[in-house]
Amino acid sequence: MSGIDPVNPQALRRGLTRVWHAALISVNGFRAGWREAAFREEVFCAVVMIPAAFWVGRSWVEVALLVATVVLVLIVELLNSAVEAAIDRIGPEWHSLSKAAKDLGSAAVLLSIVLCSGVWIAALWQRFT
Repeated sequence: MSGIDPVNPQALRRGLTRVWHAALISVNGFRAGWREAAFREEVFCAVVMIPAAFWVGRSWVEVALLVATVVLVLIVELLNSAVEAAIDRIGPEWHSLSKAAKDLGSAAVLLSIVLCSGVWIAALWQRFT
């Protein structure tokens, strides 16, 4: 390197040290997500739905699809929270682009929930009819 310390010390880490620090950063991300009420509610749903997927699904593919849609909701919620945090970091004043970014993130969460609901309804319908 040119002797200038990078802004991100993670860029200099290698091997297991990099993996360990990346895991710690991810844990911090989960902690930040936990402060969001929507994420906590979705985690509580996931705690019920993921074990239920093993009962509802008739094959490993069905179980994987049911679990994947639940996990997708959590992923999209975390990304939405990241967008909101970045927008809030910029400033508290109202701006149309800030509103659009937050609205788009919210729409992504809604679509992931609709997808998850549709897959689960179809699986439950197939299982019990």
